[in-house]
Order: sequence, then structure tokens, then C-alpha cells
Amino acid sequence: MKALSIDGAISRLTVSAKNDDKIFTSIYDIGMRQSESLVPAIDYVLEKVDLKSSDLDYTAISIGPGSFTGLRLAISAVKAIELAYDVPVYGISTLEMYEYCFKDFDLPVLSALDANKDRFYARLKDGKKLILEDGDWELEKIYSTVKKIKNLIVCGPDRIKLCELIKAQNKKINLFSPAVNIITTEALFDIAEKNKTASIPPLKDFDGPVYLRASEAEIKQNSKD
Repeated sequence: MKALSIDGAISRLTVSAKNDDKIFTSIYDIGMRQSESLVPAIDYVLEKVDLKSSDLDYTAISIGPGSFTGLRLAISAVKAIELAYDVPVYGISTLEMYEYCFKDFDLPVLSALDANKDRFYARLKDGKKLILEDGDWELEKIYSTVKKIKNLIVCGPDRIKLCELIKAQNKKINLFSPAVNIITTEALFDIAEKNKTASIPPLKDFDGPVYLRASEAEIKQNSKD
């Protein structure tokens, strides 16, 4: 298949293009300068695999949680391609994307991003069973969820911090946190194509990033309700 995938969930921007068995990936570890790099990066990776935007069968992006700016930039870029060439957009959970390369390990996998304020965006999956769904979780919730688990894989950009916090609470648990640099956009290709095969629909026109944490305005409104 011919596809484009973008991971803008963290400050390191990853963009990949796929033309059947050819994949080219470009990584920009440049902090918050994603806005000036994304469009040239898309053109660059497509050119490297002899594709144009009009050739694409689909696009795939990390849909969140993650950086407000990065997620918005990525969805704006692929939505523009969708509008121009009717190319469907598949939005993949950032946490599912991180756990994907460990799917064949016979261990539960906890994927996480630091959400600050003693909270993590996290999910826990054991085989096909989702034990803890994507959420903005307090540390106590994570501790209570994993307390009976003997062996656990922890992944994601903030895995080391979370491992230290879990180990301080539960010294009996065996934590595995592989120090590998995963090309996340290739996971996006695989998950999107599985979704296509399973007839899971792409994003609708009005769908946007998933932030999980309510904004201050939403919190105030909910308190009034």
C-alpha cells in the first residue's frame, strides 16, 4: 500500500512514507520547531519513495495524548491531503502506538507519557485484554492496577520515570523497560492497515486530537453543571 504516517505526539517529529515494500523515515529532534519542518518533511519523504500526495491509499497519525501543537499540526496536514485527494485518515492512540512493538511478548505492557502533577497518560494491555484504558491517571490508580502483576513491560518516552515511581511503591514487581529507539510511524502503518482490514472506519471530518485531560474551561463548566 501507499501511505504517509506522522507522529507529532512529542517534540521529536517523525514522518514516514511507504510505497509498498519501500519505507523512508525522517526524524526531526528539534524541540518545538515542528511547524516550520512538517510540510517540507512530508514532501521529502514522499519524494524518496516516488510518491505524490495524490497517490496515497491512506494517511495515519498519532491522535493523542501528546503535545497540543504537534498533534494539531499533524492532523491539519493530513486533513489537507484528505480534502484535496480524498485520502482517508486513520488516527491511532499514541499509547497504543508505543505498545505495538511489544505485542508478541507474553507479558502485560504499560505505555505512558508524563502528564505532570503526579499523573501519567497511560494504558495497560495484557495480550488482547485492555486492563487500563487510555486515560489521564493519578499515580495511585496506576499503582493499584499493577500491584498484583509480577512481570511488566513499561514503554513510552517517560518509561524510566514511571518505572522508578512504581518500583518505589512495589519492590516485588519485575519491570522491563527496553532502551530502544522505536520508529513509531512504522507501528502507525501496521495498525492502520489492520484497522482497514477489520473495516474500522477512518477519522470523520470533525474528529480531532485526543487530549484526555480536560481544559480549564471544561473543568469550570463541569463544576457549574
